[in-house]
Amino acid sequence: MKLTAQQVKAITEPGKYYDRDGLILRVAPGGSKQWVWRGTVHGRRVELGMGSVRFTSLAEAREIAFDYVRTARRGGDPRTRRPGSEAPTFCEAVESVIETHRPGWKNDRSETNWRRPLTYAKSLDGIAVNAINTADLTRVLLPIWHDKPETARKLRTRLGMVMRWAIAEGHRSDDPAGPALTAALPRHTTPRKHHASLPHDEIGEVLEIVGASLRVWRPTVACLRFVVATACRSGEAREARWSEIDGDTWTIPEERTKTSRPLVVPLSTMALAALEDARLYADGSGLIFPSPRGRVLSDNTMSKLLREHGVAATVHGMRASFRSWAAENGVSREVAEAALGHVAGKIERAYQRSDLLAARAEVMQRWADHLDDA
Repeated sequence: MKLTAQQVKAITEPGKYYDRDGLILRVAPGGSKQWVWRGTVHGRRVELGMGSVRFTSLAEAREIAFDYVRTARRGGDPRTRRPGSEAPTFCEAVESVIETHRPGWKNDRSETNWRRPLTYAKSLDGIAVNAINTADLTRVLLPIWHDKPETARKLRTRLGMVMRWAIAEGHRSDDPAGPALTAALPRHTTPRKHHASLPHDEIGEVLEIVGASLRVWRPTVACLRFVVATACRSGEAREARWSEIDGDTWTIPEERTKTSRPLVVPLSTMALAALEDARLYADGSGLIFPSPRGRVLSDNTMSKLLREHGVAATVHGMRASFRSWAAENGVSREVAEAALGHVAGKIERAYQRSDLLAARAEVMQRWADHLDDA
């Protein structure tokens, strides 16, 4: 049964849908749609990717499939005779890669963060993916390789993903982002920068100074205290909801944890006090620490709070301060790592089945007492 343009647009069920001349519409579990050609080349079954439905219509896909069939029957190989115009541009390939990965991302910020390094690769946007070579990739990476090493590392990863997608889709057979690119780029000699942190015995004083400010939105102050008291990640706290609180525990759902596993967090007296402060500003949104407009506090708002009070540390750096305190005060590695929401190695997980909740509760109360006494 032949496909129609309306069917191509309406189909959402994952699977393969067959047309004519070996043309197949492949719908991925995440909803992305790709054209695939399946045929016999030199006596062997071959599948060739033909790009996303977004960039190739049914009529165009049929023309390409017919050309592939004709080429194969004449003894040729469609894999080596496809003109560059049939390969998507780098920009189009990026969109296809994003479509493929989007179902596994937690929120819109994941896509935004994924796209950000690619702003340095705009010169590649109009080039067909099968025409890009290692020299092209080197040219976009070198200008930021030393000045913006973290961004350069991320950009290289993105470029590699796009090139491997092009290989998987049959648009090229080599990887210009592979060993040749490694050889072409100089080694990074600058160590990676870590989030700035404070000595743990200074955090209590910082919280007092910030808390005494009368011109700061109080839920922001409460959120900072909560982050410090629980040693959680900023985003986990900023998006926290009252429905996640149960007495003296807070359960972070799996979609908000970095490990993609739910995490039960014991709440110390400091954390509970921060919740009580925030409760005065409950606005019906369900958020524990809402912005003045009833939305999730932005990460920049938290960072700005510290900068405005002359604090030379990041919100995330508070986790490092807790880890240093734990190491200096006899807290076992297993408990400290569990408190930070880190996942143990496979072998360690096999033997350690407990979430160490009782031990973590004791440690977090000791941490709170330390901050109060500092």
